[in-house]
Amino acid sequence: MFDTLKELYGRYIELEKKICDPDIIADRNKYKEIGKTMADMEEKVSVYKEYLTIKKEQDETQELLEMEDDIESKKMAEEELEALKIKEQDLMIRLNDMLTYKDPNDDKNIIMEIRAGTGGEEACLFAGDLFRMYSRFAENRRWKTEIIDANHTGLGGIKEITFEIKGKKVYSILKYESGVHRVQRVPSTESSGRIHTSTATVAVLPEAEDVDEVKINPADLRVDTYRSSGAGGQHVNKTDSAIRLTHLPTGLVVCCQDQRSQHQNRDKAMKVLKAHILDRMIKEQTSEIEEQRRGQVGSGERSEKIRTYNFPQGRITDHRINLTLHNLEVILDGDLDDIVEAFNKYDKEQRIKAIA
Repeated sequence: MFDTLKELYGRYIELEKKICDPDIIADRNKYKEIGKTMADMEEKVSVYKEYLTIKKEQDETQELLEMEDDIESKKMAEEELEALKIKEQDLMIRLNDMLTYKDPNDDKNIIMEIRAGTGGEEACLFAGDLFRMYSRFAENRRWKTEIIDANHTGLGGIKEITFEIKGKKVYSILKYESGVHRVQRVPSTESSGRIHTSTATVAVLPEAEDVDEVKINPADLRVDTYRSSGAGGQHVNKTDSAIRLTHLPTGLVVCCQDQRSQHQNRDKAMKVLKAHILDRMIKEQTSEIEEQRRGQVGSGERSEKIRTYNFPQGRITDHRINLTLHNLEVILDGDLDDIVEAFNKYDKEQRIKAIA
């Protein structure tokens, strides 16, 4: 990384000299081109110069520390050196961010899917708990949540649900929620007090916002209509307003029945389908280095067990970063801040290790 920065800095100095050349100034296109190149490099160069200054101050403080005999002065020098090291780490992270892979989807809205796994009705109830948790978290952040499709059970559980969350940097905050979530608790129907283990699967897909981002050939689609079921207004069970889209090349199937018209359901289903196809495209295009980068906190594959919610102990454990919290009820009520902060901290630590 530092070889790259040194080369970048040298190139920037060369361009500074070039842009002052009368011949370059006279050539408007060349002048504009060099100016744009310098503008693209400017932030990296500025942070690198700040880093070099901090390193120089560290060396000077270290020399002073070795020469100093006064205990009080020595203590002050040690404190200053420690503060400079913290600044150095922060600058290293910033430089690493500028030079390494950035997830281009971090600013996007998401399509989230939750499906009950093993455990029968208890798994469906747990899927409902997860939906309420993410809904309340979104509400706390002033994000907008909209259900696209849902399949409820008679006892208040959810077999599967697809919904959209819109807001600032939603994907960057919730992308690590993909995977298998496991719950350990005594079901209300269990008379002997035996603890059951159930699962639900969560998928977080970046929304394909740009029409040109994902193109679907109409010939590759099979469109089926059927009657909506459950709550939804007078049109339910009277008109074939629900939509099922099948993408023939991939076998992907998406449904939508929660909108008021067939046209609205089709639009929403298409949005979900594009999100799935975009997700596949991202996985296919991701390089080996980027895969390792993502793999530091788990792959996010739906088959991967990522977290356990243990009700008897009031404990939640994320197996990817060895995080254990004892505020299960608070988290299920939508307060995911501790988990989000833990992933941010872990991510920072990994960046420092990668630089080292």
